[in-house]
Amino acid sequence: MPSRQSATLTGLVAILLWSSSVGLMRSVSESFGPTGGAALIYTCASVVLLLTLGPTRLSTLPRRYLWVGGGLFVAYELCLSLSLGYASSRRQAIEVGMCNYLWPTLTMTAAILFNGQRSNALIVPGFALGVLGVCQVLGGDQGLDFGQMLLNVRSNPLSYGLALLGALLWAAYCTVTPRLAQGSNGVTLFFMASAAVLWLKFGLGEQPPMQVSPKALGWLGLSSCAMALGYSAWNVGILRGNVTVLAGASQFIPVMSAALAAVVLQAPLSWSFWQGACMVCAGSLLCWLATRGGRRVNPPSASHPPPSHPPLPPAPVPRRSDSDG
Repeated sequence: MPSRQSATLTGLVAILLWSSSVGLMRSVSESFGPTGGAALIYTCASVVLLLTLGPTRLSTLPRRYLWVGGGLFVAYELCLSLSLGYASSRRQAIEVGMCNYLWPTLTMTAAILFNGQRSNALIVPGFALGVLGVCQVLGGDQGLDFGQMLLNVRSNPLSYGLALLGALLWAAYCTVTPRLAQGSNGVTLFFMASAAVLWLKFGLGEQPPMQVSPKALGWLGLSSCAMALGYSAWNVGILRGNVTVLAGASQFIPVMSAALAAVVLQAPLSWSFWQGACMVCAGSLLCWLATRGGRRVNPPSASHPPPSHPPLPPAPVPRRSDSDG
């Protein structure tokens, strides 16, 4: 059994792994195509999860969690991976990833509206700051310019639309699954389902040829392991570590993700982008602080990993527990 300190450190490693997912997933899609690359990532990640977390027994999963939670999970993963793959440039892929990070703010807002989570007045500036941060990022070098933001979105509505839809889907997943899961964890099965749906999409449409090379295979291995091991490490962190520390650290994923993606993709980012990224982090942090002291109605089991993800993964919904961050 890991000590509390080592479990917390393991959870922090998960946050670092998830922060690398945007750059790694985009690198894979450039060699294997948007759909083929995503299908390979989730296939390989499923294998890693089977080896680390073990197979999921269907009989242990509540049916509503299996269909509702699984459906939301798979839909989110498709939106995330395809939004990055369909981005027209590396810089745009990082912007798309930042749009996806609106989900922590949406999650905590949904917890207040639908789960009876108590909060204070910080939720209002937190929500506003998160939305304005995304608008700042979408404005490009012009910053908070709504005209330029609309032009950028119109240049590739598919990628930006998928990213924003993904944020809404993951917020919904975070809101409904803690109660539906009843302590169960179907993440391995959900990853396998995501891979199956992506392969189905790959087979039904015309796809660009895959460019297999040692470098491409290396990116595929890194991306798959980062995603799968991130979930495994997070599971250890929230069960045995300090959830308060993990919850606070996870609020800074947008900035860490952008920084790692800029290095991996060799895509320089403007000062305006970094301002927007910091605003997204600050908005998420304020929303977390707004709900930090409140009690949730019908709190979920602490054994269920908090809904969080890479792309872009994870700022869990706050809960009264000392052990989803």
